[in-house]
Amino acid sequence: MASKVHLVRHAESVHNVTHDFSQLDPELTPLGLQQATELGQLFPPAPQVGVVITSPLKRAVQTTLTAFPHILDKRYFDPESGHGAQNGAILFLDPDLQERSALPCDTGSPTRVLEAAFPRLGFQDLAQGWQVKEDLYSPAIEAVEERARRVRSRIATICEDLQQQGRTDVVVVTHGVFMRFLLGDPDIDLPKAGWKSYAVGTHGSDVVLSPL
Repeated sequence: MASKVHLVRHAESVHNVTHDFSQLDPELTPLGLQQATELGQLFPPAPQVGVVITSPLKRAVQTTLTAFPHILDKRYFDPESGHGAQNGAILFLDPDLQERSALPCDTGSPTRVLEAAFPRLGFQDLAQGWQVKEDLYSPAIEAVEERARRVRSRIATICEDLQQQGRTDVVVVTHGVFMRFLLGDPDIDLPKAGWKSYAVGTHGSDVVLSPL
């Protein structure tokens, strides 16, 4: 069975409502948490998902954990919560999925802050200074396009690996503007906690995601 990539936009965040873009790495609103919960309830490909990849910004991580407690492996949740699946999906935190702009609201928290907020996820693989909006993580178009290319290539590799297992699909949780670069589609505008499925293919030497 061919792999599918299910691209998810994070749920409603505080800055989406207040329009205060000076707040660093804002969290989800109560409505955003509800949206993420409903996403998980309505998401049909759950049994096929082997890997979930998310931006390390708080709103994306919260969306992921709230929407997919029935998909993700139980190691990512407090044992007393009852959340998580035995031999569930693996979670990857990918800084390449962070939002484009250098505004505080689109800038991630230092690793120590994320470790305190999400103690069971393990942020040791995040490079020091991943949240600094310079070089590869700057808002420059060339840098964002390179990040998008890297993510597509990474997704293709993961899909190839999953073909050897019983679960073939990948969930990717990211942001509205970066999503346009990832897909090469300037018009894509999913609603908060919205999602769409794609097939992985190639165009020349580049990996592409084509809507199903």
